[in-house]
Amino acid sequence: MSNTPEGFEPIFRSSPYLELLGPIYNKKTENGLVIGLRAEDKHCNARGLVHGGVFSSLADIALGYNAAFSGDTPVPIVTASLTIDYAGSAKLGDWIIIETDVQKVGRKMAFANCYFIVNTKRIARASGVFTVIST
Repeated sequence: MSNTPEGFEPIFRSSPYLELLGPIYNKKTENGLVIGLRAEDKHCNARGLVHGGVFSSLADIALGYNAAFSGDTPVPIVTASLTIDYAGSAKLGDWIIIETDVQKVGRKMAFANCYFIVNTKRIARASGVFTVIST
């Protein structure tokens, strides 16, 4: 973790897919959970740029975790829609952070937006809609 910025630690919740994608990090802030990833060879396409599918996966994680854990008790949700716009790129070795804004978590739906940042520059944005699972 010597190559990980201060305040970030391994993500608090994982899965076999996240283990394959990662290592993924998180940092708790007053605005929610910031997700971080150091771009490795396995994240890059043939041009040495982080593949769009990696961004999509990270968006789903950042948006979903922030929405699900935004209240006093966790809310079980599943992704209903995910939209991402690429305005730049990340390359091998870049530290990528994802900052999220949860718009609303209701009884049936949740909505959130996030930005991907490399060296203080926004390189992508994403929005997600989630279905709240009734228990």
